[in-house]
Amino acid sequence: MLFRVSEELADLDGRVTGCRRCPRLVAWREEVARVKRASFMDWDYWGRPVPGFGPADASIAIVGLAPAAHGANRTGRMFTGDRSGDVLYAAMYAVGLASQPTAVSADDGLTLYGVRITAPVKCAPPENKPTPRERDNCRPWLAEELALLAPTLRTIVVLGAFGWQALLPVLSSAGWRIPVPRPKFGHGVTVALDGPAPLTLLGCYHVSQQNTFTGRLTPAMLESVLRNAKKLAAR
Repeated sequence: MLFRVSEELADLDGRVTGCRRCPRLVAWREEVARVKRASFMDWDYWGRPVPGFGPADASIAIVGLAPAAHGANRTGRMFTGDRSGDVLYAAMYAVGLASQPTAVSADDGLTLYGVRITAPVKCAPPENKPTPRERDNCRPWLAEELALLAPTLRTIVVLGAFGWQALLPVLSSAGWRIPVPRPKFGHGVTVALDGPAPLTLLGCYHVSQQNTFTGRLTPAMLESVLRNAKKLAAR
């Protein structure tokens, strides 16, 4: 079973990287990869959609927003090579969900333990702001990914309101029953869902520099959410 899911996830990841559904995003990600940032001039930028990262039998998913222009769009791996990833992976390492506290490149040896990281939008968007149409164009990729993870998935940590709003329709269409009125995003919000399997959503402020530099999200706050996710997933 696990081998089959692993193969299907690998096939999904390959198809994701070839997606060209959104002309604006295709043009932007490729322009960024061509022009580059001065400090990364020696890098061969990825410049394509970024697939999820983590094992096929993950019991926890972390859902962000979209790849960063000079982070995942450069390295080809979610939250890798930027300051948001520095914060996220340090916290994951601290609570035992990652093999190391840093993520600098796709071949740096980082391993995740029982966690898969993904995003509702797979391409780096201008100003980090995907349009509703781009979000909806990308929705089938997230839906397929979560369907493959469903047999083992028990907890989803959602980083930010955009990911929360994008995720709820995907879960609803997959058979999970979303409360009415729909739960609102908030840091520390916990929502238990009935459906194909018990599933708990945990809200967490996004690990953007806007949040981490201002202290709106501290390492201790992030670690607390991740520890709770780990505890819930083990039930």
